[in-house]
Amino acid sequence: MRCSILGRLSGWWRRIGIERIKPGHPQQNGRHERMHQTLKLETTKPAAENVLQQQDKFDAFIDCCNNERPHQALGMQCSAERYLASTRPYQGLPEFDYPLHDTTITVTTCGRICFKRQKINLSQVFAGQNVGIKQVSERVWLVTFMDYDLGYFDDATCRLEPVDNPFGPNVLPMCPE
Repeated sequence: MRCSILGRLSGWWRRIGIERIKPGHPQQNGRHERMHQTLKLETTKPAAENVLQQQDKFDAFIDCCNNERPHQALGMQCSAERYLASTRPYQGLPEFDYPLHDTTITVTTCGRICFKRQKINLSQVFAGQNVGIKQVSERVWLVTFMDYDLGYFDDATCRLEPVDNPFGPNVLPMCPE
């Protein structure tokens, strides 16, 4: 299964609860878009002569933004003045469980699930992630990632047939509706 609608990063974002905005609707995240406008004006107009010099411009922008530039939303303080490091160490994400499915299977590094001694190609996008498998008819099984039904396979051919874009329009490539 070729999974162009979801990349590894997007899959991880889904696991931690980050949703992308609808393509072509920057107003859904105005503050972020405004920050990008400032970043672009201050670091790429004009662009640096090479990538190392351009990175220096980005690094200087970050330093200024965090340590020198006051922010109205922070009571005219700089970000560094308000930052507090978390006292909790990062523990990673808990394993995703599928209690309403027949079994939970971890996708291999090559993007397959091994089911009843059969190999079913899913996608490397899901490598290391758990998916749920649920029997929906005598020989047909449903594969689910989180709350998204990815597709069906029958245990004779073991070929996954994807469902229509389980992730909805908010992760499609940029295109007009």
